[in-house]
Amino acid sequence: MWGKVVKVLDWVLRREGGVGRRSMVAVRGEMFTTLEKLGLLLAGIVVYKLGRGLASIGYYLLAPLVNLNVDFSQKGQWAVITGATDGIGKAFAFKLAEKGMDIVLISRTKTKLESVAQEIETKYKVNTKIIEAEFTEGFSVFQHIEKELLGLEIGVLINNVGISYPYPEYFLDLDKREKVFYDMIQCNIVTMLEMCQIVMPGMVERKKGVVINISSGTGEIPSPLLSVYSASKAFVIKFTKDLGTEYKKHGITIQCLVPGFVATKMTKIRKSTWMAPSPKEYVSKALETTGIRRHTAGYIPHILLLNSVKLLDRLSPRFAEWMIMRLNLNIRARALTKLPQTIG
Repeated sequence: MWGKVVKVLDWVLRREGGVGRRSMVAVRGEMFTTLEKLGLLLAGIVVYKLGRGLASIGYYLLAPLVNLNVDFSQKGQWAVITGATDGIGKAFAFKLAEKGMDIVLISRTKTKLESVAQEIETKYKVNTKIIEAEFTEGFSVFQHIEKELLGLEIGVLINNVGISYPYPEYFLDLDKREKVFYDMIQCNIVTMLEMCQIVMPGMVERKKGVVINISSGTGEIPSPLLSVYSASKAFVIKFTKDLGTEYKKHGITIQCLVPGFVATKMTKIRKSTWMAPSPKEYVSKALETTGIRRHTAGYIPHILLLNSVKLLDRLSPRFAEWMIMRLNLNIRARALTKLPQTIG
């Protein structure tokens, strides 16, 4: 390619001033010297990025060993978890109970709440409280929750409850999209805001506490066919970052987790893998980062994957969008083949 560039420069210079062969050699020399400098600069940037990434991963691994992460048991008696009967929420409930905290489980199905509460009490000998709540009902549900939480010393709030698409789909083609999008915004955004307003005043008064908001990697990378879900998770990221700055002086640790795929009912991944861990494994690793990182995927394979996609998006946005579009189209196609066919 550079040979063609040199030929063009040679032709331009000869037209403009009859530049001699000797002058052209000098131009070429200067050009290649500049290219060498540019190459060294780019190489330096790559080495810096790689070094910074490796240092960051090293910090993730070493910081918990010297107790730089949060001691949850010192933040208050109770931990409150929304969406607590399945997946990541349930894993948070068990892990915080293991650390000696009493647990408030909030979800919509009473039988599941009772089952999880009994299991936690039997295994960890801590107190539990269940609150039955349908987060898509509107603001009345939060009045009920606030009344149920009154008087509790809440040290940890996990805003986990969320709704995603049943499968990747075009914005206008999603079945019952008006209700799905409304419920998604209620669960993914409004619930987080309301729970923070209910729980955080007590944390401010005691000058200690932890709030963990569960976002998603889709909020950071191109996510066609998941547009409303990814946008709601981008809101969580931005809100958490600024809220953390506002309340840092009050002794409250506010963290945003942006997981990749975890083997849950929401992702429809049945078997855990290295890249799609079980909820228990993911939460165990993520809690080691609380107090160390305000914003993180919380799990090293997810960190590496998200950083790779974000780098690709910076270098070639169109290719990154095309790649993820193809991936989601394939998932969509597989999902559609499993839907019952209507005979008409």
